[in-house]
Amino acid sequence: MATPPERTPAHLANLDLNLLVTLRELFRERNVTRAARRLGVSQPAVSASLSRLRRHFGDELLLRSGGVYVLTPLATQLTDQVETVCAATERLFATGSAFEPAGSRREFTLLMSDYPATVLGDRLSRLLAREAPRAALHMRLVRETIGGDIVETIRLVDGMVSPRLGHFRTPVSSQPLFKDRWMCLLSADHPLCEADSFGLEDLTPLPWVVPYHRDAGYPSASPATRQLTALGIRPRIAVRVESYRAVPDFIAGTRRVALYPARLAARLPAERGVRALEWPVPIDEIDELLWWDTVYDKDPANVWLRGLVARAAADADA
Repeated sequence: MATPPERTPAHLANLDLNLLVTLRELFRERNVTRAARRLGVSQPAVSASLSRLRRHFGDELLLRSGGVYVLTPLATQLTDQVETVCAATERLFATGSAFEPAGSRREFTLLMSDYPATVLGDRLSRLLAREAPRAALHMRLVRETIGGDIVETIRLVDGMVSPRLGHFRTPVSSQPLFKDRWMCLLSADHPLCEADSFGLEDLTPLPWVVPYHRDAGYPSASPATRQLTALGIRPRIAVRVESYRAVPDFIAGTRRVALYPARLAARLPAERGVRALEWPVPIDEIDELLWWDTVYDKDPANVWLRGLVARAAADADA
């Protein structure tokens, strides 16, 4: 297709904001008919919008392949951006002097790893269903260690759950949610599981499984490797994973070791083939907080959401 013209502010001002919502549903459904059904409009209307979007981006966006639609490389690149922009736009227009959870159709976006999502998810889901049955929740899972783009990221979500991240370059607020402790995760048949005692000198030489270690370099912003650094351990990393819940799969049946949160370890069934042991020396506890941009400090909907997350955390502690 022809290269699209350079976009000026005036050009963008003429765009129909509804096209963003249509684009989001097309990316989610990858089907014109289903997208139309979700939007409550006719199929020809969505097809017409897709044609406008294709002209705007100079790209097909959706291509037929074997009787189904697949995303083009550009569409794949745009997917996350469309989700965050739509969520931010919905928050902007939903902001007001009052908020009624029972009648709200707002979609809230929370960013976190699969660890706090597992700890809070079921409780948060039940609270949301009971108090705001028409509202939606986008639980956005981080794909790597939360790092340099956090300033822009936190502006596009309602809240973010993570450990302390150091200094922000933009004003943010936070509140504590829950604490946890690190455990030593080993294969159930690892010799150390039968030892009367063991120390750091036994763990240090072992190959490590580390979640959210950004790259092969060292040190890393990963919470686990930060703790290991504090203990004077520079781990030989055998496996890097973008998930806490995947860690046991790379421990079982091997001589690898990992730092693992106790709340997740308590959920592991015996058939996973791993054991969680206490650390042989004192180690910092895990401190998870809810963070948000200060522009939402007095937003009634955000205040309500923060209270909901805090109650889910308190319920998890109970």
